[in-house]
Amino acid sequence: MRLLTHNMLSSNIKGVVNGFPLRIEVEKVVEKQVDFNPDFLKNMFSKIEWKPLVDASRTMGYAELPEEAESSMLDSHDFLQRFHHALLELHLEEGALICPETGRRFPVNKGIPNLLLHEDEV
Repeated sequence: MRLLTHNMLSSNIKGVVNGFPLRIEVEKVVEKQVDFNPDFLKNMFSKIEWKPLVDASRTMGYAELPEEAESSMLDSHDFLQRFHHALLELHLEEGALICPETGRRFPVNKGIPNLLLHEDEV
């Protein structure tokens, strides 16, 4: 699961008010090379919640993103490369996503998060 996906997910358990961001529990991270596309990154920048991306990338062992980012940084090739790596090339292969409010664990197996809810959570 890419951090792009993680940045868009939240817990949908009934009654949960604060289901974002899901915490990451890492068992295995893999890096998969993806073609660099600066236009895609520039378009996605405004849709990304920056602090959760930084926290998630650090949890996965990548600490090269700045604490804060602004759109003027998109003119820097170095910044775009780091953003690209964190957003698209780091994959949570095995582990879990954890609801910040309830602590409910959603397993991630072979890079696929299972966010199915139990009957009493719907």
